[in-house]
Amino acid sequence: MANIKDSLGKLLEVDGAMCAAVVDSNSGMMLGSAGTGVDLEVAAAGNTEVVRAKLKTMKSLGLADKIEDILISLGKQYHIIRLVDSKPGLFIYFVIDRAKGNLALARRACNDIEAEVV
Repeated sequence: MANIKDSLGKLLEVDGAMCAAVVDSNSGMMLGSAGTGVDLEVAAAGNTEVVRAKLKTMKSLGLADKIEDILISLGKQYHIIRLVDSKPGLFIYFVIDRAKGNLALARRACNDIEAEVV
């Protein structure tokens, strides 16, 4: 696996970036984190439940597809949950300030970082 700290540091270079983490959705535990603005321990556990619920719903619906990312739009922030395709059970959690950031660039950065997690 690429150095998680370095990968998360790259995410924090995106305009409007607040914080990011790599999370194991099997346990809800963070493997690494960077930045401030959100309690990442709480967010990791909560977003693990979001990922599990969506995967369960897809299975119930018989959808033979994969999740690329899950976007939660708040009034002042975007929360991006990017599943790591090469490492089932891992996801990248990335928070950006809506007023300062660009959603398309943030999603692209998550995609680039996902490719590093091998």
